[in-house]
Amino acid sequence: MRASLPLAASLIAVSLVAACTSTDAADTPAGAAGSAAPAGATQDAGDIVVSYNTPTEWANWGGVLEAFASASGIQAPNDPKNSGQTLAALEAEKSAPAADAAYYGIVFGYQAKDKGLVQPYQPDGFDEIPDNLKDADGSWFTVHQGAVAFLVNTDELGDVPVPECWDDLTDPRYADMVGYLDPTQAAVGYSVLTGANLALGGSFDDPTPGLEWAKAMKDNGVVNPVQTATASVQQGEIPILIDADFNGHKLAAEDSPIEVVYPCEGTVAIPYVMSLVADAPHEAAGQALLDYALSDEAQALFAQSYLRPVRDVELPAEIAAVFPDDYDTLVETPDFAQMQAAQEDVMARYQAEIVG
Repeated sequence: MRASLPLAASLIAVSLVAACTSTDAADTPAGAAGSAAPAGATQDAGDIVVSYNTPTEWANWGGVLEAFASASGIQAPNDPKNSGQTLAALEAEKSAPAADAAYYGIVFGYQAKDKGLVQPYQPDGFDEIPDNLKDADGSWFTVHQGAVAFLVNTDELGDVPVPECWDDLTDPRYADMVGYLDPTQAAVGYSVLTGANLALGGSFDDPTPGLEWAKAMKDNGVVNPVQTATASVQQGEIPILIDADFNGHKLAAEDSPIEVVYPCEGTVAIPYVMSLVADAPHEAAGQALLDYALSDEAQALFAQSYLRPVRDVELPAEIAAVFPDDYDTLVETPDFAQMQAAQEDVMARYQAEIVG
């Protein structure tokens, strides 16, 4: 199912209140989810928060961190890591953490907790998050989600039709035209492999259909970048990028010749979660950022990048219009605990059978 967007999509107007309370977030559960200024944003929070995997162009993190800094007075630099690099850095720095908060795909949240890299924290609004999209004690929780889709640069296809289904992409007509992020490194990449596997008849106990698809894709000249590759599809270097749908909708809104296709066999949701790092050097500032991530303001700012808020925050009409009517039918929310549990074995087979 294809989704298209009007060429000019108006942005959400977000008003930020710069005032904040003098409550110490380290001793207070959270700030109000609808409050503009994070409850933890005080002098005690410190003057900086280090958040891993918050690239400026990804999910509107540039706008979110800028707004957070304006509202709280806490410096909030962006960080270009991906999910796998974030987990590796947290593990390497476990004895002397450098980060206060981490953002990653949901399966990496499970791993971060299992490795003792994060600590529980429940911002206000935590109770609004569905149980399957958060850890019960708050070691990680979803802030928004997208879905795996085909981002197609229609200017680069020539006479080749826009692909509609997973199996279409293995056709020689699409040789050397398709890419998706390395599933051993990036949450989106593993989600792509999972989406193909489930759509083609596999399960978490049987990844063979997905691995056979990946092998056929390799034989057809697929590329697997490690880092975010949306610029490559925009510039036509990768004419068809299998990626998060919101990246494609954002490019289309910028008047790029991008068509977003939800594969006909179905696809999977991609939740993104956040955690408070264990022994964070600026713990109160990290809490303040997590409070803000679930606030009405931040949820609306994330939605500017076509991410679906995890809280019940209404999408503006021009944002909602890009999603197909059968979105909820096409996009499956799998058992992410099973998805995480299967990851190590799936990646071992991927390395042996696909990477070689």
